[in-house]
Amino acid sequence: MLPASAHIGSATLTVSDLDRSVAFYQDVLGFREHRREGRTAFLGADGARDLVVLEELKGAVARPRRSAGLFHVAILVPSRAALARSLIHLVQRNWSLTGVADHLVSEALYLNDADGLGLEIYRDRPRAEWRQQDGQIIMGTEALDLDDLASEPGAEGPWRGLDEGTVIGHIHLQVTTLESAEALYCDRIGFTPMLRRYTGALFVAAGGYHHHVGLNVWAGIGVPPPPAKAVGLKGFTIEKSGMAGTSILDEPTGVEIQLR
Repeated sequence: MLPASAHIGSATLTVSDLDRSVAFYQDVLGFREHRREGRTAFLGADGARDLVVLEELKGAVARPRRSAGLFHVAILVPSRAALARSLIHLVQRNWSLTGVADHLVSEALYLNDADGLGLEIYRDRPRAEWRQQDGQIIMGTEALDLDDLASEPGAEGPWRGLDEGTVIGHIHLQVTTLESAEALYCDRIGFTPMLRRYTGALFVAAGGYHHHVGLNVWAGIGVPPPPAKAVGLKGFTIEKSGMAGTSILDEPTGVEIQLR
């Protein structure tokens, strides 16, 4: 098992146009660019930690919908007011949401980036409010009251980008089979299954979190890996895992997992 302190550190995304993507992640989402190295940009919510790494691949193509790989990268903000400010800013920028949901443990906004890559911005409810049944976290997909969210105290403040304390909360992947994905993420890497009740999905985590990695077969069982030159998730890190220097390739999705 991974230690309870294990968590997602950063996500590396392959993009088709670095300048366009940096503009989106800064101006629409609120990240800050820390530095560039060639055609790679490092961004975070403060000057200390890199949360998103954008790597430009010339000639990159869209990932087919029926292929393994990224479902979404989930950005966890530290408060409901921070989520509300993101909602208001997205509305003001006329950036379309692809969905919203109350997941009982969290409240979430869904959208796509400039390359069509899936993103989630969410806030967690306090753990004391999470419920369990038969040893599993209870999650759902309920309607999210956007008017109530937008009226959250503190939402009226000026938008200054993502709040300090923002992290990458989880990674959600489309996989070929849940059995092979569980063998990798639980048996080999050491996450614990947290929820199996969603049809075609498995949520796994360390330390009792609702999920650090989501796995689904909603695109179909046995879907192929993405094309080599497709935009998408190149890799992500798991921090404080006690397995320094370990790198594992999730071959069906093409995603590299680094344990630090």
